[in-house]
Amino acid sequence: MSDCKLCTTPVDVGSKLSAESGAPAVDGTLYRSLAGALQYLTITRPDIVYAVQQVCLFMHDPREPHFQFLKSILRYIRGTLDYGLQLSPSRSSSLTAYSDADWGGCQDSRRSTSGYCIYLGDNLISWSSKRQPTISRSSAEAEYHGVANAVAEASWI
Repeated sequence: MSDCKLCTTPVDVGSKLSAESGAPAVDGTLYRSLAGALQYLTITRPDIVYAVQQVCLFMHDPREPHFQFLKSILRYIRGTLDYGLQLSPSRSSSLTAYSDADWGGCQDSRRSTSGYCIYLGDNLISWSSKRQPTISRSSAEAEYHGVANAVAEASWI
């Protein structure tokens, strides 16, 4: 994909992937290999964590829309090769956490996805983005679950 058309974002926020796409199956070995490589890349690229998490949901039965989604992540990475985590000295040693959640974002299970990032001074030191284990009854409940995860991580740190 060295000569591919570049993407400005890792994921199209308007589209949602679904297991019931009806599209033809793709080569599962290639799909899992690329998705696994992207998982390793998330260690230094938190900007792609959500997109990679979405791709990994369909590793058991990848379809053409899933593979197109994966390729859009690769096009984004191609255009942002100089992105990554930069750790630098900071005058501040304060711990700051941010969290967010969507409500019922998964079309298949209706479960919410929550995420957080934690900064020590100006440096990002911990982050997570994952599907919540239960179905939330409101957006506030989904947000509370996300905040609870961030507080647990901040307490551990």
